Amino acid sequence: MKLQLALDLVDINGAIEVVKEVENHVDVVEIGTPVVINEGLKAVKEMKKAFPDMTVLADLKIMDAAGYEVSQASASGADIVTILGAAEDESIKGAVKEAKKQGKEILADMIAVQDIEARAGELDQLGVDYICVHTGYDLQAVGKDSFADLAAIKKVVKNAKTAIAGGIKLETLPEVISHNPDLIIVGGGITGQEDKASAAKQIKELITQG
Repeated sequence: MKLQLALDLVDINGAIEVVKEVENHVDVVEIGTPVVINEGLKAVKEMKKAFPDMTVLADLKIMDAAGYEVSQASASGADIVTILGAAEDESIKGAVKEAKKQGKEILADMIAVQDIEARAGELDQLGVDYICVHTGYDLQAVGKDSFADLAAIKKVVKNAKTAIAGGIKLETLPEVISHNPDLIIVGGGITGQEDKASAAKQIKELITQG
């Protein structure tokens, strides 16, 4: 299991400062969709420049023109790029094809997918590298979580790795770990803490212990 840090509500300089605090405890740094919207792919480029050995994920949530968008994210230094699981199969294929060409990976985000199990099986066949169950901010606010969805995709996925995102904190981490995803994505559970390094360290230690 790896730990991914989601950076959503920061600018480029703020993102780099956060990573400086926690870099010893995280495996992947995510440039979140709000950062990409505010700063563009320059945010990905600057993060990779500051931390060349860190795996950087660009959370573009691609829905169309997938091959082109993956190529642009790759050129900016992204190692992993996200596409929406709800995207057309042709878009998924285009993203996967371009990622393979560039030596990068694709994470399919299952946010808003209605039949999680069926779509996960299809995405697995289409060759994505990760399938991520994701409870977005708006559903977190009404008390939803992703555990049942993670169990559903674990039943059908044979090739892709699994990931989980959405409101994960130290107190909910044991239940997350019990489902054994390959990638655990934490945002505010680290970035919202006063001592970010300590929070990241505790979370990483728990994940390492399994």
